Amino acid sequence: MEQNDTASHERFLTLFTANEPAIRAFVRRLVPTRQDAADVMQGVALVLWRKFPTMEASDQFRKWAFGVARYETLAWLRDKARDRLVLADDVLDTVAHESAQIENCLSAQREALEGCLERLPDEQRTLVLAAYEPDVRIQDVAEQSGRTVPAFYQWLHRMRVRLLECTRRTLQAEGVQ
Repeated sequence: MEQNDTASHERFLTLFTANEPAIRAFVRRLVPTRQDAADVMQGVALVLWRKFPTMEASDQFRKWAFGVARYETLAWLRDKARDRLVLADDVLDTVAHESAQIENCLSAQREALEGCLERLPDEQRTLVLAAYEPDVRIQDVAEQSGRTVPAFYQWLHRMRVRLLECTRRTLQAEGVQ
């Protein structure tokens, strides 16, 4: 592999990994399920990789990637058009446009929440995250915590409130609303 190719691959990976959560969230808002979003994201990643050499400015990567994600989502939805859960194109266009506009705010919220989660003691953070794992049985997490199921739900509610307040304070301190 040539030096130029290596530098281009590294640049792509750096930009893609930095923006992948936002792109995935954007796609997730446009399709019915997480699995659908994962399917669309595979196509998005491939198109971004193939077309990366044609991208002009690295500082426009996110905007460019959202455009690619929008078109890949439209193509995926057209393939699934027989499914009654598919949105009409004009509705999808509206959702995609609004999603792109609010992405900066949502990204700031995600970062603030991640920071608040990191400040939790390890045991608490592990339990909170375990409660939101796919296909998790809350009874198993409650048992892991040493609490009854009702007590665990109460504890989880208090943790959600604590994380929400922390996130709001963080956003307010950063001047993001």
